[in-house]
Amino acid sequence: MMASGGCLCGAVRFTVDAAPLAARQCWCRLCQYLGAGSSTVNICFPADALKVEGEIRWHASIADSGNRMRRGFCPQCGTPLFSNAEIRPHLTFIRAGALDNPNLIAPQATIWTSQAPDWACFDPAIPQNEGQPPPVA
Repeated sequence: MMASGGCLCGAVRFTVDAAPLAARQCWCRLCQYLGAGSSTVNICFPADALKVEGEIRWHASIADSGNRMRRGFCPQCGTPLFSNAEIRPHLTFIRAGALDNPNLIAPQATIWTSQAPDWACFDPAIPQNEGQPPPVA
């Protein structure tokens, strides 16, 4: 097992038996909603390596990139846990805050900086994209 995590109340637990493929800090407007006004940090894993125990509720929407997305959360406590794009079903993004070890991987890029509020802080040591970068392989 490479990573594990779960929701705030413990009703959902997950394991991932693969190394992370990428990590990004996202400032798109949808992530600002998920992050209570801040950005989200999302870790990409192969979808087939994820095992989930507990109920996940899904919300579908169109992302700022134009991709149709599904975002999974715990229906008991509301913790945001996962997202995936219909056009890339082989990938799952896990919210870094849901990991038991949030230090597993640091963001390698900050994306959608054009939608961040004026007070947002960006790490100058990592690349910044005004919008959506190319997808993870």
